[in-house]
Amino acid sequence: MHRKTALLAFGVALGLGLAAAAPAQAANVFRFAFQGDIKSLDPYSLKESFTIGMHGAVYESLVTRDKELNLAPQLAESWETPEPTRWRFHLRRDVKFHDGSAFTADDVIFSAARVRAAGSNFQTNVPADAEFVKVDDHTVDMVLKKPNPIAIHQFSTWYIMSKSWAEKNGAVAPSPASAAAPSYAALHENGTGPFVVTEHQPGVRTVFKKFPGYWGKVESNLDEAVFTTIGNAATRVAALLSGEVDWIDPVPLQDQPRVESSGNAVVMAGPELRTVFLGMDQWRDELKDASVKGKNPFKDPRVRRAFYLAIDEDTIAKRVMRGQATPSALLIAPSLYARSGEFKRPAADAKTAKTLLTEAGYPDGFSLTMDCPNDRYVNDEAICQAVVSMLARIGVKVNLNAQPKAKYFAKVLAPAYDTSFYLVGWTPSSQDSHNILYEITGCRGDGKSGRGGWNLGNYCNPKVDALADQVEGETDPKARDAEIKDAFDTIQAEWGYIPLHQQALAWGVSKKVNLVQRPDNMLMLYWVSKQP
Repeated sequence: MHRKTALLAFGVALGLGLAAAAPAQAANVFRFAFQGDIKSLDPYSLKESFTIGMHGAVYESLVTRDKELNLAPQLAESWETPEPTRWRFHLRRDVKFHDGSAFTADDVIFSAARVRAAGSNFQTNVPADAEFVKVDDHTVDMVLKKPNPIAIHQFSTWYIMSKSWAEKNGAVAPSPASAAAPSYAALHENGTGPFVVTEHQPGVRTVFKKFPGYWGKVESNLDEAVFTTIGNAATRVAALLSGEVDWIDPVPLQDQPRVESSGNAVVMAGPELRTVFLGMDQWRDELKDASVKGKNPFKDPRVRRAFYLAIDEDTIAKRVMRGQATPSALLIAPSLYARSGEFKRPAADAKTAKTLLTEAGYPDGFSLTMDCPNDRYVNDEAICQAVVSMLARIGVKVNLNAQPKAKYFAKVLAPAYDTSFYLVGWTPSSQDSHNILYEITGCRGDGKSGRGGWNLGNYCNPKVDALADQVEGETDPKARDAEIKDAFDTIQAEWGYIPLHQQALAWGVSKKVNLVQRPDNMLMLYWVSKQP
């Protein structure tokens, strides 16, 4: 991870009228824009990096990650493992929620139950077998049924909520992204973090202000941060260059030279841990919205392999991504798995792909629908359009359904999993392969454990699940890497997924701003400073 900064001055112009003008004698205000929105303030609603980062301004975890992505104390000032299956957390004292109530062990126990409840998109952040026991008001034990060396590796994105506030406001149950109507927790917050939300218009604007009762010290000198959704790429860049906003994500690839030469902003670029990939419905007996009736072509590994070989990822990386993507053979970034170099991505081969479709009984191909977000990943819709063209060469007609992430995730996630063919990007919050093997490739089952929660097409192999369970408790690094390799070998041999690439980060940042860019692509407001 590299820390990037942007300094010096520019004149603020509010020419586009996308954010309200600051009051006279205003405190230090940071204005920023993302291509997508913040749909919900419920911190268990959607496991999506930008949203998680925004929740991290107001909510906090027991254990966080620092600027280098190392585990670090937050609401737990320390922890230890007095025995292999027991973790003891010593909680900070004198911490207040934004409503003034005290943070105690009861809130941790409540949050541990809520995050694993039906409707939460973060069920796997806490081990399914964990029992949380209150030792006293400021000490909590997590008791496991078996040793788990990575038990707290996803705690950084498990935020602690107030038990009394949730009970008072009917927010005991999580509010999923697919909820038809927003819950109280989706529209309001009550965290312990350094900022409070004073205004939230889903899909439009959210205002954060400094919380005067915050327990800790904050590097940020911001008094206020104003977020605006700007879906149009040209408008987003214009807002940065005019000075209306201080940060945008992403900077379109074609606009990066213009931003760099503007004199008042820079492009902060760096490698990202996110892997963008394609998934296929291998669950339904009949593929939805397809020309094939009475069966599901994706249940045949020859069809899955044909799709894989038809897609020329090298061309996508070079042309669609303009060289700012690294083709991948795995669902995880190479830096997160020591043996990733042993895997090679098969070269595109349309001729073999066509032969495979014929052997599978589809000599003339077939038609189906592909779901794709158009405001979540770098050039996401353009990637999907390229895939549509590549599959057309082997006789597969793809009807592209590209839509904003709020509608996209509501469609493809639980409970409906309404998709036949889709694009997703994923950064493992544990910085580890187990997260992929559990959440992305794990069999969905009854949905209570959280296993396979992001396995939208329900690729399912009990061997991979068994290996994931072994990996979770393995303490020998070499044995663990071998188990991970066995799992990835199995997935690749079955053509279970189509990995595409790791995209590059491209933030546009005013030269008046100093902030931290981590490779997990989360903007953390408590590390943002701005020259007034």
